[in-house]
Order: sequence, then structure tokens, then C-alpha cells
Amino acid sequence: MATVINDRIDVRISKEQKELIKYASELSGFKSLSEFIVFHIQAQANQIIKDSNTILHTIEDKKIFLEALLNPPAPNDALKQARLDYLKFKESEKSGNSTP
Repeated sequence: MATVINDRIDVRISKEQKELIKYASELSGFKSLSEFIVFHIQAQANQIIKDSNTILHTIEDKKIFLEALLNPPAPNDALKQARLDYLKFKESEKSGNSTP
């Protein structure tokens, strides 16, 4: 027979927060405040992981993304031109001209 090992997390919250959470737990029909908290924390954790994996599916994707952030490539000619166009556009807005 398998033994269930329960781990513990201690959290300090205000009395108002506890009363609010307790009330929501009662409205939801949970047997205990702990059951309510564990259910919702686990659901939120699963959602966060799902969202993270949706954007960057694999560890390799994450490595590529992080590398691009830490060591961005030099801007190419198209990006340099886009920046110049943007600066011209912003300057034309300041002078009151709606077209560059």
C-alpha cells in the first residue's frame, strides 16, 4: 500500500484576506480552506505552465529566446531604415504635419 506524504507550505496573510478566502471557499462548497487553496493554486500553476509552454514549446526554444535577449544581433539595413523612418515620422508629428 502506497503512503501519501503531505508536504506543508506556511503563508502569512492578513485577517481580511483569510476571511475573504474562507468565504469564497464556503461559497464554492469546499470541505476545508486548505482544500480550496490547494485546488486553486494547483489550477493556477498548471495554467502558468501551459501558457509558458504555448509560447516557448521546448527547452531549445527557451534557450534560443534567452540567447536573443542576452546577445541580440546587430540591426540590419531594414531595421536601421525603419528607425530612421520612425524618427522622421515623430519629428513631423512635432511640427504639426500629419504626413511625413
